[in-house]
Amino acid sequence: MSLKGQHRQVSLSVLLERESANVKIEKPEIVHGLANQSKKGEDFTLFKTECQRTMGDGVATFSVFGLFDGHNGPTAAIYSKENLLNNVLNSIPPDLNTDEWVAALPRALVAGFVKTDKDFQEREKISGTTVTLVIIEGWVITVASVGDSRCIFDSAVGGIYYLSADHRLECNEEERGRITTSGGGIGRLNTGGGTEIGPLRCWPGGLCLSRSIGDKDVGEFIVPVPYVKQIKISTAGGRIIISSDGVWDALSAEVALDCCRGMPPDAAAAKIVKEALQADGLRDDTTCVVIDILPQEKPAVPLTPKKRIKRLFMSLFRKKHSESSSRPDKKNMGPDVVEELFEEGSAMLSKRLDTKYPVCNMFKLFMCAICQLELKPGEGISVHAGPSSSVKLRQWDGPLLCSSCQVKKEAMEGKRPSGDGCNSGND
Repeated sequence: MSLKGQHRQVSLSVLLERESANVKIEKPEIVHGLANQSKKGEDFTLFKTECQRTMGDGVATFSVFGLFDGHNGPTAAIYSKENLLNNVLNSIPPDLNTDEWVAALPRALVAGFVKTDKDFQEREKISGTTVTLVIIEGWVITVASVGDSRCIFDSAVGGIYYLSADHRLECNEEERGRITTSGGGIGRLNTGGGTEIGPLRCWPGGLCLSRSIGDKDVGEFIVPVPYVKQIKISTAGGRIIISSDGVWDALSAEVALDCCRGMPPDAAAAKIVKEALQADGLRDDTTCVVIDILPQEKPAVPLTPKKRIKRLFMSLFRKKHSESSSRPDKKNMGPDVVEELFEEGSAMLSKRLDTKYPVCNMFKLFMCAICQLELKPGEGISVHAGPSSSVKLRQWDGPLLCSSCQVKKEAMEGKRPSGDGCNSGND
């Protein structure tokens, strides 16, 4: 009798909390399209719309899209397509809630990109690839990029957002300075007699990019450390365009978006590629991925007696507090509610692998932050260790690197000679 009585005693605040939980905004619907015109056969894409991850109280889903624009052969692009995502996900601790998982992504993306590059270079292959990787978790978009493929977002509530960085030496003065400081040379192709032609390149190797995965012959100051940007979009959704440089050499972001407005993703991608080829011809592999992020459409459902009672209860409550019921509508009518959560492009691992979150949540105490190798106490090397470090480090001051990943870090920072000095003339 007492249990029955206790069951009936539910406070108004609890009822309202339950109702609020029931009306939470659903995850968006994601629809994508692809178009490609191939000249060299070195562009590859990755689509995974139903990736699953375990949480403390169940399973959550997220979507992943990737574009890999290879050069000097397709090997690096294929390898990255097959291994990069797993390397990123393996760098995220298990059982995080959604907010923790999203917050861990930028750091995991850096670790995953560097591990993929390190593992591929150990295969003694010369090929390289640009990478643009997009992860969509609910209404949060996270983009990591190296190279000159680009990703833009057109918000349904207004505004174009550039979610990737261009790592072409020709247009990135900061990257040119980083490479020369690390021991690389910057210059155009010399045809003899003092005549220079073409875009700025890095020597040795002749690569036009400052960041990529692979490119063993260029030197490790051409780094795989990605630029990462993370935004939370309006629940009105929007459109993402990921394209290789074959599109962006011919079209601006505004032109690409305007030429395909109102079209479904497949038709939009095809239209963008067509416009690019009409403007510039098929000079390189030209690939475009269009992703629409849409609010879920909920079909009308007949109300059961219990739902009618609940609807009546809520309508009565709203009448008493009419001034608060208008707030959601006012918020949705605001200009642009895209929120920028994270942005970082530094090539320094000591900066990119550091974290403000508790050690126990973000990385295991004795494990390499890049390759996830288990370390014995005292065996790991702090990512902050180095000649310029003025702070006295303890053996457990992480994140920690294994000796192999520490060599990789030092080579990328120009503290250790690397590369075989070949001049391959890649682009």
